[in-house]
Amino acid sequence: MREGYPQNERIMRNQVAWISETIGRLTLLTEQTRALRLRRANRIRTIHGSLAIEGNTLSEAQITAILEGKRIIAPPREIQEVRNALTAYEHFDAWHPEREADLLEAHRILMSGLIDEAGAYRRSGVGVMAGEQVIHMAPPANRVPHLMADLFAWLADSDAHPLIAGAVFHYEFEFIHPFTDGNGRLGRLWQSLILAHWNPLFADVPVESLVFEHQSAYYQALQDSTDQTDCASFIAFMLQMLAEALATTRPQVAPQVSPQVGALLRALRGEMTRETLQAALDLRDRKSFRVRYLQPALSDGLIEMTIPDKPNSRLQHYRLTDKGRQCLAQQGAV
Repeated sequence: MREGYPQNERIMRNQVAWISETIGRLTLLTEQTRALRLRRANRIRTIHGSLAIEGNTLSEAQITAILEGKRIIAPPREIQEVRNALTAYEHFDAWHPEREADLLEAHRILMSGLIDEAGAYRRSGVGVMAGEQVIHMAPPANRVPHLMADLFAWLADSDAHPLIAGAVFHYEFEFIHPFTDGNGRLGRLWQSLILAHWNPLFADVPVESLVFEHQSAYYQALQDSTDQTDCASFIAFMLQMLAEALATTRPQVAPQVSPQVGALLRALRGEMTRETLQAALDLRDRKSFRVRYLQPALSDGLIEMTIPDKPNSRLQHYRLTDKGRQCLAQQGAV
């Protein structure tokens, strides 16, 4: 692996210490409340941010619709990019950052249907462009397998703090540019994977959305590190992004629900009518069911109507919301 270690050590040590302290505090609070789960909203923000950096124009709402199996009107390639990213994050917990085979599988999933060489290192030269200008000519293709093997060996043996190691790997990966396409999104994913193996909370910190907001600074940090043959600029930038992401991350506290509402949540399966749900709870008094069970669950956002604009429709059904599912999971009910 090329030389390139941070020079401004004091600032970086302070950033590492702050991030470590913050993630430790969040972990403790999570253990105490059982509150922080893999939150769908942050996963969508992560995917949106990472793909937006690469030019994908789909909104978070459109990504949510794809996740829910709904049809949207958008360029087919951009829809495919989102589907691939959603699939990749479903495999996230099974991958190990030090396994090269896992990285190749991740690339195959991310770029499936988008390029012919998905899951394989490039066999030709490649340059990074800024408009019409080549700002980085990646190493020759015949050196890529050796350079990647060295990078994984370094990661396996390094005693650097994971916050530093993740940023170094990310930078070196982008410098090598081992694939014909998809290097940016995979480099960011792999840094998140390195961090998540240090602390699982990082699987749920949408740092990519902040990188997207500071996209020009992201590319400038990559370029500065290449020009200086020292990845300090890029490490400092990524530490700043991680710190800002953590500063806005708050664990979700499990809502306190009455025994009646808890029973309703446990009884609700898929979409159910009021009559079916009341029967499942073995309740005869319709008013008591409405006042003590149904209305509180609706008011707290734990369940929702399938036809909200026609609350009295004879076709009305009820279903759990994300908040309701999270409540059940936090109470060990599912």
